Amino acid sequence: MTCQELQDEIIDDFSLFEDDLESKLFYLMDLGKKLPEMPAEHRTDEYIVKGCQSKVWLFPVHKDGKLYFEADSNTEITKGLVSLLVKIWSGKTPEEILQSELYFIEKIGMSRMIGSQRSNGFTSMIKQMKMYAFALNQAS
Repeated sequence: MTCQELQDEIIDDFSLFEDDLESKLFYLMDLGKKLPEMPAEHRTDEYIVKGCQSKVWLFPVHKDGKLYFEADSNTEITKGLVSLLVKIWSGKTPEEILQSELYFIEKIGMSRMIGSQRSNGFTSMIKQMKMYAFALNQAS
């Protein structure tokens, strides 16, 4: 699926909850629980996302011209947030990641679900993933 198709799927999933913010948050936390377990050796300071209030680890894996991401967090909501980015960008080429615009954030009403601290952290996650894609793109 393309980045756009994956975002549309996320929007559809969250639309089931309409304006029920509590249900949206529980769903977000549930998504985080479904992330594959991140190996402990990848949960190091080197892979911590700077700018997040919670601890968030992002480990990039480059394979066959595509980037795959392992991710984890020490809080359930933040883990759910990073799981959305992993869903959209894992398995994509660096070019696809760099060229994609994330419009799902506004469409699912995320700004109403999370506070400004988490919002800043989410922006840091996006920047970190795009930095990995940019570095890989420059190396090829």
